[in-house]
Amino acid sequence: MDQQRKHTILMVSDFFYPNFGGVESHIYYLSQCLLKLGHKTEPDLNAFAFKIGLVVVMTHSYGKRTGVRYVTNGLKVYYVPWRAFLMQNTLPTFYLTLPIIRTILIRERISIVHGHQAFSTLCHEALMHARTMGYKVVFTDHSLYGFADVGSIHMNKVLQFTLADISQAICVSHTSKENTVLRSGITPDRVFVVPNAVDTAMFTPSTCRLSCDEIVIVVISRLVYRKGADLLVEVIPEVCHLFSNVRFIVGGDGPKRVRLEEMREKHSLQDRVEMLGAVPHARVRSVLISGHIFLNSSLTEAFCIAILEAASCGLLTVLPDDMVVLSEPDPGDMVHAIRKAIVMLPSIDPYAMHQRMKKLYSWHDVAKRTEIVYDRALQSSDENLLRRLPRYLKCGSWAGKMFCLVMIVNFLLWCLLDLWQPVESIEEVPDLVFIRNEHEDVRIFVFLRLNGFRWRGMDCSQWVFGDAFIPSSGSGFCNRSGKFQWISEVAFIFRRVFDLRQRIRFRFVFRNGFGGLRLFCFVIALLLCVLNSVRFESGVSLIRMLVSFD
Repeated sequence: MDQQRKHTILMVSDFFYPNFGGVESHIYYLSQCLLKLGHKTEPDLNAFAFKIGLVVVMTHSYGKRTGVRYVTNGLKVYYVPWRAFLMQNTLPTFYLTLPIIRTILIRERISIVHGHQAFSTLCHEALMHARTMGYKVVFTDHSLYGFADVGSIHMNKVLQFTLADISQAICVSHTSKENTVLRSGITPDRVFVVPNAVDTAMFTPSTCRLSCDEIVIVVISRLVYRKGADLLVEVIPEVCHLFSNVRFIVGGDGPKRVRLEEMREKHSLQDRVEMLGAVPHARVRSVLISGHIFLNSSLTEAFCIAILEAASCGLLTVLPDDMVVLSEPDPGDMVHAIRKAIVMLPSIDPYAMHQRMKKLYSWHDVAKRTEIVYDRALQSSDENLLRRLPRYLKCGSWAGKMFCLVMIVNFLLWCLLDLWQPVESIEEVPDLVFIRNEHEDVRIFVFLRLNGFRWRGMDCSQWVFGDAFIPSSGSGFCNRSGKFQWISEVAFIFRRVFDLRQRIRFRFVFRNGFGGLRLFCFVIALLLCVLNSVRFESGVSLIRMLVSFD
């Protein structure tokens, strides 16, 4: 079987699940679609293979969520043992993250490191270490920032340092591209525009159309200054005064929530303004479909995913001309825009809007465009440290020299790590491959790459370690439409079993034979079948756990 590898991506950011937000959703959906792009043709087997492990996510720990976790479709997430310091960001350490990032890069055989969000400390440090080690790096900027305040000046200088030696950069809108180029000084030809998207299968309109006798305006955002929470304090009472049939649903939490609560008490709007607090992502659709209009009061937005989700649910919001009501960030202008939206409301068809959103914004299209950026990054030339240092010198008379010193020290520490822990001593993870043939039977292969390890005189560099055959019929497995509802469960167990190599060397497994391991795999598969109430064709359980050698 041809095991030609495609891109192996490491997504790095301080912002990922279980935290919720636009950056978290972007990383998750992009990773899922990139995994699906791992399909490749297998003409000899009349099947296609889906390679799990092409995308790995790295973020900091969240509460007790530390270590390696697996999410849908076998997406592997490293929750490194770093605690959030401020606003879900880790404390800047410069060099302390180098050992663990180096181990992950080598262990997962990463080819491209993709960092997300300019305010992510972990992102900047990972990109710095990856460039020191010679990896190709890509950065995505998700937000707009200013130039005058102290925080923006500091952040822009850090961004200039990171993007001075970047392979390619991505922005989510043309306005965001202009903003990033001005802030960082990166050449525009290295910046691509790849917009956000929405999962239209998850965000669908309500089956029954709401009556317009009572107009419900929905607001879902973090209640902070940048999201325009102060504007809501002035807009909501005015709208409620003008329209007696309008009420508001406000979802989200933040420091500005207190002001909204005070406004509600002051104007006696408890029965017309409902405060939901933080809304889990799984409940966002149920909140959206209870309203007619989605109000976004953000002062700056590079590309708001919440707007796309609302429009996909059929709410009147900010999109094309017949789906849009724009206003200046002024309370009076916003009240006028809401008045205009209420007039337009009877002519809005939620299902037609949903279909348009389905065609306009697709995560699969975003993944394909991102893969083009990865191809461009891999085509960039490899340069040593001496040729890269002049780029940092251009960052400023004093800052440039400091950035060069930081990179030189980082390079020396990397050399010391190579002596203390050679690359050969870091064990690589196995590949997990799904293959579905024309009958939609599923085979799971796990390929071990043991770097030339030999057993009983045979080359074991690429052995088929496990082969699980599961027939397609029966509830809970895969149906005729090819949807694998249970595959991620199998993927996780197999990967967790094989990741035990960190504690039990494979030499021990080889030395003690395969009989016990075959039985162990069989028991796992049998338990999965029982839990999923599987009914096989001919009433026969055709589960085979084999260990074969090519």
